[in-house]
Amino acid sequence: MNLRLSSLLLCLALLLSACGGGVPAGAASPAPVPREEVPLPSPPPETAVPQEPPEPTLATLAVCGDAMSHMPITNDAWNGERYDYARIMAAARPYVEAADYAVVNLETTLSGGPPYSGYPAFNSPDDMAAGLKSLGFDLCLTANNHSLDRGFSGLSRTLDVLDQTGLAHVGTSRTQEEYERGVSVADVGGISVAFLGYTYGTNGIPLPKKHPYAVNIFNTDYLTTLSKPDWDRLAGDLDAAKAMEPDLITVMIHWGQEYKTQQNRYQEEMADFLFEHGADIVLGGHSHVPQPMETRTLSDGRRGFVCYSLGNFISSQTKPNTGTTAVLTLTLTRDNETGEAQVLDYAYAPMYMLHRAAGASPRFELVDIRAALDSAETGDTLRRKLNETLETCHTVFGTEAEMNG
Repeated sequence: MNLRLSSLLLCLALLLSACGGGVPAGAASPAPVPREEVPLPSPPPETAVPQEPPEPTLATLAVCGDAMSHMPITNDAWNGERYDYARIMAAARPYVEAADYAVVNLETTLSGGPPYSGYPAFNSPDDMAAGLKSLGFDLCLTANNHSLDRGFSGLSRTLDVLDQTGLAHVGTSRTQEEYERGVSVADVGGISVAFLGYTYGTNGIPLPKKHPYAVNIFNTDYLTTLSKPDWDRLAGDLDAAKAMEPDLITVMIHWGQEYKTQQNRYQEEMADFLFEHGADIVLGGHSHVPQPMETRTLSDGRRGFVCYSLGNFISSQTKPNTGTTAVLTLTLTRDNETGEAQVLDYAYAPMYMLHRAAGASPRFELVDIRAALDSAETGDTLRRKLNETLETCHTVFGTEAEMNG
């Protein structure tokens, strides 16, 4: 190896040694330089996502008036095999079926038969309950002036038939225990509604001595002047209903004067008392003709609703306006933040109880007034009567609340 090559190799070795950071033999290793700790970035604060308020619950309650079966109705319901009340009431079906819950006043007894009877001591076929159930009804008021037409046994059997048919009931009782339960609470489209039922009297028939609980009568003088409400009982019953913590309380009540299309002061005072003590809805009957309905802003800020009467649902009565009726639909709501519930709105479908001439078959038929007026098949005579009936509904119930107007 020549001298020049040796010098180049030596230089290269020294250069590589310097670049590798090697420490000469025998030299002390330098102290490590501490590494500066770099803090990790903090996560951004979580931004609260605003929660949408829960949607309110909406539900519908359908209401019909007095379901009566005078003998002409009973006879017409017979189709050769059974008593077909559903045919007579069919015009109401779309409104009843569309509702989450439906109620009616059953103003007759189902005491067993034949024979059957109409006024003054009603006893109707069991098929009447079946017809109401098939139409879509859920609950019957059984407290009215005809509750004891066939005595306590007839009252008891009526409730037995309703139980077998799957219809709830309120207003009459077979036992003390049933009376003490008293309040019927229903799930109406997700809104709990407590129902109570009362009548002003029983047509002069005294309560059975062994069964003083049989009928919920709100007058203490129900055998005489019918003018002394048992305020303590009503208040106590409403307190018991409130203790069950339903969303709404409905009182179904048989009251007022027959054949009067305007409520009287007595009804107004009774409604005021019921609202004051916790009722949200008051549904009246007994007049056999329509009476007004309205919403009210109550003293505690609640929104109340009263219908003084829807008149007859079905009957064969012929006095003025006894064939004028309606299916009422209440829209209920519950605020799911506050838990407050109320009647949001109401609407009625006007109906007319058509009586054909004796000997016609079928003879009786509930008519949806708007549907019939829209039909080219409706004759001129019936059309005039329907227009008269519609005018009565507008006068009594108001025009804005008509469902199909």
